[in-house]
Amino acid sequence: MPGALSHIRVLDLSRILAGPWAGQMLADLGADVIKVERPGAGDDTRGWGPPWLKDEQGVESNVAAYYLCANRNKRSITIDITQAEGQALVRQLVAQSDVVLENFKVGGLAQYGLDYDSLKAVNPRLVYCSITGFGQDGPYAPRAGYDFLIQGLGGLMSITGRPDGEEGGGPMKVGVALTDILTGLYATNAVLAALAWRERSGEGQYIDMALLDVQVACLANQAGNYLATGQSPKRLGNAHPNIVPYQDFPTADGYMILAIGNDGQFARFCAAAGAPQLATDERFATNRARVVNRTTLIPLLKKLTIERSTAEWIATLEALAVPCGPINTLADVFADPQVQARGLKVTMPHPVGVEQAVVSPAAISITVGRAGCSYRDRTDHTG
Repeated sequence: MPGALSHIRVLDLSRILAGPWAGQMLADLGADVIKVERPGAGDDTRGWGPPWLKDEQGVESNVAAYYLCANRNKRSITIDITQAEGQALVRQLVAQSDVVLENFKVGGLAQYGLDYDSLKAVNPRLVYCSITGFGQDGPYAPRAGYDFLIQGLGGLMSITGRPDGEEGGGPMKVGVALTDILTGLYATNAVLAALAWRERSGEGQYIDMALLDVQVACLANQAGNYLATGQSPKRLGNAHPNIVPYQDFPTADGYMILAIGNDGQFARFCAAAGAPQLATDERFATNRARVVNRTTLIPLLKKLTIERSTAEWIATLEALAVPCGPINTLADVFADPQVQARGLKVTMPHPVGVEQAVVSPAAISITVGRAGCSYRDRTDHTG
């Protein structure tokens, strides 16, 4: 079946993660995404290994697994945009594209005539999305932005990790480059909104997307807590600032997560744990009271949870509609029956080991219909 965006062509000039993630989302929805990379090197993440993609014989390629996580469903070419012929080739592609994604530094593409104002003259209906660390204005605009830096600067690391004073306490980044991924999702959403507006108005739009803006916006309830009280939230490890108990607990053979969201669930847990009196204790009977008395309650619950295995707890509590779960490794994740039932692992072909053609710019002059061009991965256009 054709994708919802099968009528849309995207020119993806971005690299690393935030921009490519947005391009991948659009490609997954059916858009024809043409990824432009640097001749001789490609996207930086092609070299961010090991691990590396292996061919059918198990031989490692020079393509990192990291690169593959954000570039599926795209056609990839290389163009030297520092050369006049390369710039002309990009403009040819823009003339028949709907969307441009780029994450160069502020003003970085203007010197090549590939900024929004220049390309808008080529295609007035163009939706042009610039992704930077700090946006197109403000005192930090010229700075390069990386996910790790933004997680620190944007407040996420101040609320992630174990509390100061505990073993292992201190600020901690999230285990994936979450700010980049969230920025890619925000960018995708903005592009779709701009395309919807274009259907009504006939006009393209310029999108100024910044990692710091997204990170601050995604502080969610923690930002709300600060704005309501004027007090910066503290690190709580895996605990929740507004709900108790809502964290990891030790079991007889490891750990489990309890995510109790209301008083009824807490009462059912206490009964299952053989401690129904905790649910009627005025210190713990309501979530409000449990948050206030967190430091008293949690040690009591840990003494209970450690008496059974993780599997025993999950079997018992799921039957009582008490939210709980294991802490899976990635091997566990992809072996999980729900993950398998939902088809979350998809096997796709990749031209590893296929000799790549070298084509002159004239050979791909865009004079045909949208589906009329076919590029191999990493075909080298050296204009």
